[in-house]
Amino acid sequence: MDWKKIGKKLLFPPIWLMVILVIISAAALAFVFVKGMEQSIPAYIVYVLAFYTLSVVTVFCVMVLPKQYSTIKQKIYDNPLGNRYMTDRVFRTNISLSISFVISMLYVGINLWSWRMLQSCWFMVLAVYYVIMAVMRFLLVRYVRIQKIGTNILSEWKRSRICAYILLLINLSLSGAVLMILYQSKGYDYPGIMIYVMALYTFYSTIHAIVDIVKYHKLGSPVMSTAKIVSLSGALVSMLNLETAMFAQFGADMSMENQRSFIILTGAGVSITVVTLSAILIVNANKEIRRIKDGE
Repeated sequence: MDWKKIGKKLLFPPIWLMVILVIISAAALAFVFVKGMEQSIPAYIVYVLAFYTLSVVTVFCVMVLPKQYSTIKQKIYDNPLGNRYMTDRVFRTNISLSISFVISMLYVGINLWSWRMLQSCWFMVLAVYYVIMAVMRFLLVRYVRIQKIGTNILSEWKRSRICAYILLLINLSLSGAVLMILYQSKGYDYPGIMIYVMALYTFYSTIHAIVDIVKYHKLGSPVMSTAKIVSLSGALVSMLNLETAMFAQFGADMSMENQRSFIILTGAGVSITVVTLSAILIVNANKEIRRIKDGE
């Protein structure tokens, strides 16, 4: 028996197998923690599987991925669609906005269904919020598809100003959501392992939105900058939703007063951020629109 060959196969499994291992390990760990089975025999089996998965993924990232990076990158650029996505920021923003619009509408459907099944006004508030987000993204997607970015700056500033006013309207919905949490103890309780998936998505979307705001601001396109501000606003509200869900699922040992204090601070921070971003957009849009019209 060739132990060296066996060891190599164990340390360097196929990528498809690593993906399956990651999914199974994450789901199994979440199940163990949610069910309170940390000290059981099945839990120790899950721990071993998770350790093995982490080991092979680490080996892949450190030893295999750097060697294949240039090859993978070249294959992406050789593909016409992949090349356009990597090199055309406008096209990439269009794709991102379209996906965000679909996700917003999906959230609207989920919250309307939850409101109907659970009879909780909290879900109706969330549905209203995601409807407004969907309207904004629809306006931006429609503009990007009809008008080429950078060809009509005046029109872009006008569209940006409209979205800024809508962001202010969203803040009213957000304030209603915070009041609902504080006075009726309503929260978004994600079932099963969904809370871990949503936590990962929330942190990713927040970091990604902040990086994109800085990156796309340099292009001087009001529509593209506004699109990223809309994404950041959505990510911040998702952070607030996640916080309430974490309290609902894991906050049994924390007093209600402390939970409310955290929610007040987070809600106020998100609300102030959204209002500030909206105000900056409106002020800049009005100033630039006047400047362009005076120049004409």
